[in-house]
Amino acid sequence: MKPFSTCTRRSVLERLGVVLTALGLPATAWASVVRSVRVWPAALYTRVTIESDTALSVTHQRLSLPERLVIDIDGLELSSQLRDLVSKVQPDDPYIAAVRVGQFQPRVVRLVLDLKQAVAPQLFSLAPVANYQHRLVFDLHPTVEQDPLLQFLQDKLRAEGQAQRQLDDALGDFIGQVGQRSTTPGPPGPTAQDLQRLERLIIVAIDPGHGGEDPGAIGPTGLKEKDVVLSIGLQLRDRINATPGMRAFMTRDGDYFVPLGERVRRARRVQADLFVSIHADAFFTPQARGASVYALSTQGASSAAARWMADRENASDAVGGIQAPVADAQVLRAMLDMSTTAQINDSLQLGSALLTQLDQVGRLHKRRVEQAGFAVLKAPDVPSVLVETAFISNPEEERRLADNDYQAGLVSALHRGIRQYFSRNPPMARRRTL
Repeated sequence: MKPFSTCTRRSVLERLGVVLTALGLPATAWASVVRSVRVWPAALYTRVTIESDTALSVTHQRLSLPERLVIDIDGLELSSQLRDLVSKVQPDDPYIAAVRVGQFQPRVVRLVLDLKQAVAPQLFSLAPVANYQHRLVFDLHPTVEQDPLLQFLQDKLRAEGQAQRQLDDALGDFIGQVGQRSTTPGPPGPTAQDLQRLERLIIVAIDPGHGGEDPGAIGPTGLKEKDVVLSIGLQLRDRINATPGMRAFMTRDGDYFVPLGERVRRARRVQADLFVSIHADAFFTPQARGASVYALSTQGASSAAARWMADRENASDAVGGIQAPVADAQVLRAMLDMSTTAQINDSLQLGSALLTQLDQVGRLHKRRVEQAGFAVLKAPDVPSVLVETAFISNPEEERRLADNDYQAGLVSALHRGIRQYFSRNPPMARRRTL
């Protein structure tokens, strides 16, 4: 007797499940098993992920008055994992107010996302990759995309306003002013004068690698690359923002995933003068150690290790999860062709300055800037480098990466290297427009 095919076996089990359900008996034989549910809130977008042992079929509809998203998932029974989704929504989530979960039909679980604002949802499935099984992803984007340059200007104005209010308060206390101070309105939109002030700024795009669904490399004791590099990136942001004439732009400032192409696009949109991507990767042997700096190459990788590292980093989109590839092969080739020799030479100079300073903090893995086809470095008009601060796969370096003093040393070295680069390569004036 021939064995059933997988398709035939599942069809039989599904029909059996219908019969069992009609008899009031459990019908888990046909149901997919939910392994985990996760919520990643951010100002850029909120992501909800349902991970299961098999691919899920889903339909959805948007409803208004009030705003909500209704999602029906076929082949599921209500489980404790799905119920956990209710408690995973945070009060400060920009998009989701609450979640309701129920068994809508014998084979269908219904999710209702009560929304704080209208959204442009993207629902898609991801095949198993890395340590993940099948994933069903809901990305809730704002209906009007946030402009990175406008956001950057508003953050700058807000910081300036806060500093001015602190100065006013200090002066008021000093001269003994009394009375109720009027409420300060929110930050206004950028004016022509604001844009002129921005023109005189040096803008450094800081790119903490990975995030959200993509943990990056994981050390022997469980330290995640995405957490380490975000901590370093935020400290570097504060150091740069405290430097007169400089301002930092973060490609991500929290634990959420940003596709590689979107990181590049956002940095170019604010017309960054530099792009520094921060990582703490792993190697296939725990003995690998030391800091490295990489720049883009149009002529192939400078070493087998550099090529291996680029392939690993370029796989971030598959792990983090995007609805479709950022670009097909032709578009990627076109972006690479746009990368000028001047941009790569500037990137090599920046990398050399950073290596000189990192050498004062700890051991270097390579004493020269390595080159490979890193997707995140393909900004044709922005000098761009990828810094591997240490190998998190090395037990000793994992311990150092978790140490606040060592992180502070790395931040100081990166800050000195950036300032050294600009002392030798003053940025050219550019017209910045919204």
